[in-house]
Amino acid sequence: MAANGFVPSPAVADSAVVQLVQAAKARTQLAITYDGSYFSIAYPNGDVPADVGVCTDVVIRSYRALGIDLQQLVHEDMVANFELYPSRRVWGLTQPDTNIDHRRVLNLAVYFRRHGQELAISHNPGLYSAGDIVTWQLPGNLPHIGIVSDVRSEISGNPLVVHNMGLGPKLQDMLFDYEITGHYRFFPVDY
Repeated sequence: MAANGFVPSPAVADSAVVQLVQAAKARTQLAITYDGSYFSIAYPNGDVPADVGVCTDVVIRSYRALGIDLQQLVHEDMVANFELYPSRRVWGLTQPDTNIDHRRVLNLAVYFRRHGQELAISHNPGLYSAGDIVTWQLPGNLPHIGIVSDVRSEISGNPLVVHNMGLGPKLQDMLFDYEITGHYRFFPVDY
């Protein structure tokens, strides 16, 4: 349940899920160079150059296709609750930064935990629904994030995930390839 105690009606949520998944799958049709460089970007609705991105940009741009600006939402929450985010501990920051905060997996995980539904982490593929957000810990202690699609592998039965691990956005059967660190569902109530 959302932190404010409300969740969208099922009809709105279902429509949003379809739109989010379609937007995420559309990302896989684009040529994107993996680039996690720091960029100065506009605020709100800022974005890095369209031909570059990382795993978080798949999530950010997919939600943006629904009119949801994670840059603004994360920033506003960090302004009010900076101590709840890992920015000081992990990156040594003393204040929010609209250019990068929403592009960090650990910050998105905190935001989704606070303002969406935090769901069980499981190795049961049936517990992962289209539109769910999943975070992983990759080798080398690297956080990663992706969106569960509405397509299942004919071989494993696992839901395919849209993510960018370095070769551009891909739709792949990788849900259980790495340690899952978070499982979320997020659709703002005023969407």
